[in-house]
Amino acid sequence: MQKIFSIIKSNAILVISGLLALLSCFIVTPDRQYIGYINSRVLAILFCLMLIVAALSRIGTFNVLTNKLLSKVKTLRGISLLMSLMAFFMSMFLTNDVSLVTLVPFAIMVLEPFGENRKLMYTLIIMTVAANLGSMLTPIGNPQNLYLYEQYKIGLGEFLYLMLPYSLLSLAIVVTLTFILIRETKELPKVAKQYDEHISLMKLLIYIALFIFNILTVVGVVHYLVSLLVTMVVMMIMDRRAFLKVDYNLLLTFVFFFILIGNIGRMEAVTGTLSGLVSRNPVPAAILSSQIISNVPAAMLLSAFTKDGKALIIGTNLGGLGTLIASMASLITYRFHASFSKNNKDNGNGIQENYILNFTWINVAALLLLFGLYLLLSLKH
Repeated sequence: MQKIFSIIKSNAILVISGLLALLSCFIVTPDRQYIGYINSRVLAILFCLMLIVAALSRIGTFNVLTNKLLSKVKTLRGISLLMSLMAFFMSMFLTNDVSLVTLVPFAIMVLEPFGENRKLMYTLIIMTVAANLGSMLTPIGNPQNLYLYEQYKIGLGEFLYLMLPYSLLSLAIVVTLTFILIRETKELPKVAKQYDEHISLMKLLIYIALFIFNILTVVGVVHYLVSLLVTMVVMMIMDRRAFLKVDYNLLLTFVFFFILIGNIGRMEAVTGTLSGLVSRNPVPAAILSSQIISNVPAAMLLSAFTKDGKALIIGTNLGGLGTLIASMASLITYRFHASFSKNNKDNGNGIQENYILNFTWINVAALLLLFGLYLLLSLKH
């Protein structure tokens, strides 16, 4: 039972979405309309991108890149800023969760020798903010963007133009946070571990080409079934183990929410009430919903009640800030920090600093600034 509860706790969103989808099936009897619920294009594109990124990670692409950049920086503040900027820009193309999974362990390894665990904690929090905010600029930066981009048929240029002001302010926020919270500038006391830099150039070029091919699918040049077939065949030849690194829990969560949303859309009493509430204030509704159920489920759920896709894109991206569960990617950093804290609890360097408290106030401050920008831009329209 303890093992079962542990699995449920680790996959709370998946379990909850599954139960809600199952409950909705008792209210709306399964029929042929269920087939139309599932957005196979979103699932296929998301699967392909995760598969390619997993393959790139397995050949050490991101470790080599990070190590080369860090070899040029020696101060604590410099390393913190570099790691945060990498999280910000990498997340635009690799998604926020992949960026954090890749960079956070590396950041801990590099910063631990400084013996400044409070600064390390701040760095990890800023990196998380950076990944969540950097990912907002592109349709492939995070799962909810890809879903909303496809759901509302928004053009790529229109999407970039919509989120550019928020991304520019976000970049300023990340840099400012680093300079305010990471004041120590002493040099690295010992050389960080070096990664093996002998990666396969052939594999790297093939994966990059495959990534570009899938981007053409995102913008509508290539049919998603073609890219799915090509990607799977190439990856079966190049690296079958990359299939094991795909986040199938996320894909299954999407399926459950597709079923739930489809069924809710056929409940007139529910849709009438929620449509009125969401349509009046879609951005605040998306931000508040994200604080409770995280921004990916919030995007999928609220899309059933409003035609204002742009408002949901803004709201769910800003809504990734705030509570620890507002963006599920934030839990990745939290788990890494918790593991580090457990292993270093007796070193007397303040490792028991309240991570959640600091995470919350930093995120709320950033959220308020970005929401202020939204209100300012709204006045102009």
